[in-house]
Amino acid sequence: MSIPSVDLGEFLSGDSVRKNQFVQNLGRAYEEIGFVAVKNHGISDDLIADLYEYVQQFFSLPLEQKKQYEIKGLAGQRGYTSFGKEHAKGSEAPDLKEFFQYGQIARDNFDEVIYPDNVSVKEICDFDRTLAEAYRAFEKSGTALLQAIALYLGLDENYFDEFVYNGNSVLRSIHYPPITTEPVSAIRAEQHEDINLITLLVGASADGLEILSKQDDWVAVTSLPEQIVVNVGDMLQRLTNNKLCSTTHRVVNPARQFWHTSRFSIPFFLHPKTTMSLRCLENCIDDAHPKLYDDITAGEYLDERLREIGLKA
Repeated sequence: MSIPSVDLGEFLSGDSVRKNQFVQNLGRAYEEIGFVAVKNHGISDDLIADLYEYVQQFFSLPLEQKKQYEIKGLAGQRGYTSFGKEHAKGSEAPDLKEFFQYGQIARDNFDEVIYPDNVSVKEICDFDRTLAEAYRAFEKSGTALLQAIALYLGLDENYFDEFVYNGNSVLRSIHYPPITTEPVSAIRAEQHEDINLITLLVGASADGLEILSKQDDWVAVTSLPEQIVVNVGDMLQRLTNNKLCSTTHRVVNPARQFWHTSRFSIPFFLHPKTTMSLRCLENCIDDAHPKLYDDITAGEYLDERLREIGLKA
């Protein structure tokens, strides 16, 4: 399945007709499917190549070295999380992955919340710098996409800007190790929906991503090398009272002949500030679409979900 493709350059073109067409195309795709492929996204090929190179170097370190970056009490939100710690909501089976998370460095003397410090990796000299550069590139592209979403929802174009700037986004580098024994399940990462507003996924070193269609069929997702995949998360679905879809997705095991290979994936989970209200937007509520969710802040919702997936006690 080729998910709908949009060109962010159209939105940023300065041409009102092209900009509006992008807004409509993006909005319809998020109502109907919840996933799009985005080209001209502004994240350079060189940066993406560096990011994957250093991420693979990190996960190649011996386990005892990686575990020194697993910091107790951070609920996996910074640094390393070892294999099998996280599971999908509603599933007892651990996902077959390890990961490393890099978070916000707040600007402008921001003190609304105190974010944990990022965990510096000493063995790979350019690791920290590359994660920081990639973080800001993803944040910039994600902000532009949220501006288009705001227009589609009938909001001011910059509605999300204040919530995303200094927001609680995280860049996650994931390693699915080679399969060395007969797996209990055919799933590397069980079916789930993302917690955040939107997720930007740049490449993956192997196939495996599948989404659940409205016909309840699992369909493999493909995108071209110059595209990133961007999907709606539960926070945006909640805010829009289910107008925009947070699509269920999973990562499946490769064919047996590829069990000896690793899979690497780097999603950017775009979160707002923890104080942002996720109260359903008034213009997404009417007689045909009654309010579906209780009021909650982004921070409260994140805490709830981190407990559900086993990262927080």
